[in-house]
Amino acid sequence: MIEVKNISKNFGGIQAVRNVSLSIETGKITGLIGPNGAGKTTLFNLIAGLYEPNSGNVFLDEEDITGLPPHRLFAKGLLRTFQVSHEFSTLTVRDNLMTVPGGQAGENLMEAWLKPNKVRLQENELRAKADEVIEFLQLEKLADERAGNLSGGQKKLLELGRTMMVDAKIVFLDEVGAGVNRTLLKTIGDAILRLNRERGYTFCMIEHDMDFITRLCNPVIVMAEGMLLTSGTASEIKSNEQVIEAYLGTGLKRRKPKKGSI
Repeated sequence: MIEVKNISKNFGGIQAVRNVSLSIETGKITGLIGPNGAGKTTLFNLIAGLYEPNSGNVFLDEEDITGLPPHRLFAKGLLRTFQVSHEFSTLTVRDNLMTVPGGQAGENLMEAWLKPNKVRLQENELRAKADEVIEFLQLEKLADERAGNLSGGQKKLLELGRTMMVDAKIVFLDEVGAGVNRTLLKTIGDAILRLNRERGYTFCMIEHDMDFITRLCNPVIVMAEGMLLTSGTASEIKSNEQVIEAYLGTGLKRRKPKKGSI
């Protein structure tokens, strides 16, 4: 679904991403890991249109989408979440979900005045869709809670729910498990697996929790120092000495990382 070819990004004298080429297959949950500063989030931002590359190209279903802004990629079904959730804090969970689809009749002043029944009908449809998403994510008790009052993990679930309000082709998840307790992390993981298996969602996710990656992802891609280091199954990655060295440093190749620490 996604093809990245020889993409690079510089910030002044710093080369954050260096000549990276990779593929993300339709219907897979692909993991992207690497030490801090490896260029993972920069690569996400290049694919999702937040940055323009200095060189290279990004393709979505063979269409060159290099440099397209996020709102145009959103319309094509490419969505992303962020390390820090971007909810509307004063709106309820349900209202946060209902704001997602674009081109709503109520956004047009003339239609709001002249076609109130059309606006009302669409709002009822969006409310029903939002309630379906809320039930899917087991957020029923929080449907009318202001999003700003949610815990970090609940906000991550809400962000995942927002991707369900439109016809997403591929969703990029940036550290969806960061700061989330183990119980909620399991809930988030279950939701991702169900969306993948039952609804055909394609995911690519940055994550540092290797146990979470192992449970969800195949394949796993590793970056280090802005470059693609290797890829493979989670078990192959965990035993790869290049990966261990990238995380632990030169001279520590033989030392085994702690469980879940990569």
